[in-house]
Amino acid sequence: MTTPDNGSGQGSAPAAAPGETRNVRFAHPGSQYFAVLVSLLAAFYLISNIAATKQMDFGGWVVDGGVFLFPLTYLLGGIISEVYGFRAAMRAVFVGFTVMVVGAVVFGLVTVSPALGDSHNQEAFEILFGWDGVYIRILVASLIGFVLGQVMNSVVIVKVKERFGESNLWARIMSSTVFGQVADTFIFGLIAFTAFPLFLNVLPGVDLFVMMSWTEFGSYFVFGVIYKCLVEFLLFPVTYGVVRMLKNREPSYGIVS
Repeated sequence: MTTPDNGSGQGSAPAAAPGETRNVRFAHPGSQYFAVLVSLLAAFYLISNIAATKQMDFGGWVVDGGVFLFPLTYLLGGIISEVYGFRAAMRAVFVGFTVMVVGAVVFGLVTVSPALGDSHNQEAFEILFGWDGVYIRILVASLIGFVLGQVMNSVVIVKVKERFGESNLWARIMSSTVFGQVADTFIFGLIAFTAFPLFLNVLPGVDLFVMMSWTEFGSYFVFGVIYKCLVEFLLFPVTYGVVRMLKNREPSYGIVS
């Protein structure tokens, strides 16, 4: 059930989802703005995971190729949670999840398809995108980390919004980023790069290998969390501007009952 926002003149909002209570404002996720945000989140997520197959050394800190775009997925997730609510944010996460799974299936089919006789790239392609290759391991790690991290990100934003209302947007965004990025970075790095999942080697056709030592993992985790939170902090003016624009332009933005 929805009720009009008598104080704002901005219309009504959909019924509350789990984690959303009375007097909390959200917009209905049926607009073109929501579609654009979800599309960007899914695209950034897919590109980041392909880029993450390469590890890099930034001044002694171990990072992966997802460092350039992946922080923006949390910025987008935060905007969606703030404007459209928890349920809409989980819908966006599901879209990103589905895109990654479809991508993995397509890459796998391309890998097992017969190559031209003079193709010199088949072995490299199998190492990168094969079912037991680097990409699949990173995919599994990313899906688990991304879902848990984004759920935490959204829950924190919604809970803080329930407590403080429309004020203290910076507190919602920054606190949710810290919790979400800590969970995501730790889970992703642990599964994707360390010896932790090597027990899977007992399965037929699976041959995992260690991509990072525990020391390198520690460096990766610390730098990753600090860097991603710093990006979120530096881009907060952009986040604030986008959130304000969406709240003003979404006619359904109102109080959830």
